[in-house]
Amino acid sequence: MNTKKKNRKTWNVPKFVFYFFFLCLFLLYIQFGYLSLSQTIYGKDMDAFALTRNTVHKTVKATRGRIFDSNQNILALNVSSYTIVAHLERSKVYMGDYYIKDSETDLVAETLAPVLEVEADTLKGYFNRGKENGVYQIELGRAGKGITELKKEEIENLGITGIDFIESQKRYYPNGDFASYVIGYAKDTEVTETDDNGNTSTITEITGELGIESKYNDLLKGKDGYIEYQQDRYGYKIAGTKETSVASEDGYDVYLTLDANIQRFIETAIKDAQTTYNPEWLMITAMDAKTGDILGTSATPSFDPNVREIINYENPLISQPFEPGSTMKTYTYMCALENGKYNGSETFLSGNYQIGEDTINDWNGGIGWGTITFDKGYEYSSNVGIVNLIERHLSRKELQDCFEKYGFGKNTGIELSREQPGSMRFTYPIEVATAGFGQGITTTAIQQLQALTLISNNGKMLTPHIVSKIVNPNTGEVYYEREKKESEQLIQTSTVTKLKELMYNTVHGRDLGSTGYFYDIEGYDIIGKTGTSQIFDNVTGKYLTGANSYIFSFAGMYPNDDPEIIIYAAMKLPKFGTSTGLSNATKSVMEGIAKYKNMFGTKNNTVEQQSYYVSSYYNKNVQTVIEELSHNKVDAIVIGTGDKVIKQSAVEGTRLVEGDKLILITNQANYQMPNMYNWSRKDAISFFELLGITYQIDGYGFVAEQSIKEGTTLTSETTVTLKLQSKLNEIS
Repeated sequence: MNTKKKNRKTWNVPKFVFYFFFLCLFLLYIQFGYLSLSQTIYGKDMDAFALTRNTVHKTVKATRGRIFDSNQNILALNVSSYTIVAHLERSKVYMGDYYIKDSETDLVAETLAPVLEVEADTLKGYFNRGKENGVYQIELGRAGKGITELKKEEIENLGITGIDFIESQKRYYPNGDFASYVIGYAKDTEVTETDDNGNTSTITEITGELGIESKYNDLLKGKDGYIEYQQDRYGYKIAGTKETSVASEDGYDVYLTLDANIQRFIETAIKDAQTTYNPEWLMITAMDAKTGDILGTSATPSFDPNVREIINYENPLISQPFEPGSTMKTYTYMCALENGKYNGSETFLSGNYQIGEDTINDWNGGIGWGTITFDKGYEYSSNVGIVNLIERHLSRKELQDCFEKYGFGKNTGIELSREQPGSMRFTYPIEVATAGFGQGITTTAIQQLQALTLISNNGKMLTPHIVSKIVNPNTGEVYYEREKKESEQLIQTSTVTKLKELMYNTVHGRDLGSTGYFYDIEGYDIIGKTGTSQIFDNVTGKYLTGANSYIFSFAGMYPNDDPEIIIYAAMKLPKFGTSTGLSNATKSVMEGIAKYKNMFGTKNNTVEQQSYYVSSYYNKNVQTVIEELSHNKVDAIVIGTGDKVIKQSAVEGTRLVEGDKLILITNQANYQMPNMYNWSRKDAISFFELLGITYQIDGYGFVAEQSIKEGTTLTSETTVTLKLQSKLNEIS
């Protein structure tokens, strides 16, 4: 019996299980009490949480402001863009019959492929991955994004069940490569937002990254609004609950001082010269001589802001300082005149001049023209004349003070980002001498233009402007309006008169040494100064050598007696032609502007014509629209045989004048090739982009040849090649 008692053991498992479950139950009661009675749970206010857990907060996006030229032509705007969404078979629970059957995805891919201009196998891959991963809907990659309104309508006409579109906004530049460095560009960027509950979401915003788009991004983007309400578990608004709504405020509209007609003269001339002479870069800018407004400016290499294949991100007008060369002689002479020490009849021996161990040579190999006057020295652009003028009549401090007073070495304050001040530092005698003829110092094109207003504005310097006004489209309030800003009297009117005389002789002189006669146009009273500056190579530490190894420039204005237009042009390292490429381009611009503005009594149809502002013709009768345009002397180009307009080449509010074209796309997709002879590059591009036609354009100016005959039916597979040539000489 004793042995059995010793072997008997107590089984305690039930006791431990009971205690364990009792403890768990006790902890649950404590947690329940905490959750039931406490106002704040784990640091979160429960009343606020209860209000927000079913709260829907939807952002109402503001429309980005537009950019206009001085004649209210739209240069940048937002347009609708679409992303394709395909609903797959497993979404039928939510979409009813509106889905694509798994067995039909290959057929859908083959149907969509030619419209989206992509391989069918690529689209099949998206569908197959969607089916394999069991998703309800898919997007179709890059080919299915950025769809235009016209392309969307073309896809809808295919009648595919299960295809939807998500609408968004994108920035569009209707003129393509046109004043690109001024306008800049804006693109979609992803921004992360955090709400009051710490929840994050990613939204897409259009953000300016260059030019006016960047400078005034905060004003252009506007202010987003929102709608906030309570929803039930099915996603419907709960009746009787409060709804909060804050309207969005569209971005401000920016009006530039640019004149689209003058800008076109410059764009065409520059692109022709770039094609012919192939310089490293080339720039031309036209300014209103009485206000400082920039009327047109362009440079190469340029870019299309819709595509953004950008080589150089710096605006050559303001952000590209370079040694200006002999255009600075104007301001050295100006300084001597202002100091009362200039005598135009005083003589010097041209050819070369020794300063210590350095020799200054005239541009004709140091041969010079013998003993000549200082007046002739300006006309001939004599470096030795500048050295003699400084040695005899100007100190280093006097010259530097003059240059700084005339605006060099500091920013002009024009309404553009990233302006550079250039460099006016010179100390030693050789540096002072070379600074007098524009070597060893750097300036920008906008500084040259600003300084020229001293001559055009009778001794008072004008601040340059590129923005005319900024307007709040929501209220009509003018947020900013440029005012003519002129300095005090910086130089005497007698100095202005003498400089005009010297600049006139430079352009109109016919002596062997005259440097500006390449810029003379018969019947045009042009005055100016040429420049040919050496290019310093930072790698070798020396100046480049060779016939074309220079920056060629021209700083001028016209008419002589009362200048209206200032021109500054520069070209670096042309492959051939030395300065002739720049002079040809500059003269074509000056002639075009003069005729357009009727400056010398020539017929000016554009000014005499009445402006017509485009309306929205969407869904209007084609014949009615044609009659309206014809009445306003606008050439209607009708594409298709339908009776309703579904697309137009110029947006509502665009200014047109007599002879301008407006392309109308109709609701019948029987599109045929028109006769494009004499169409502008802009009109041709608008036509092809409206129809989604692949095109190639050779040259600049106006259409001279087309690869597809008039009347040929156009499809998405058609490719058209156009050859363009300049037509500036036909302007009257």
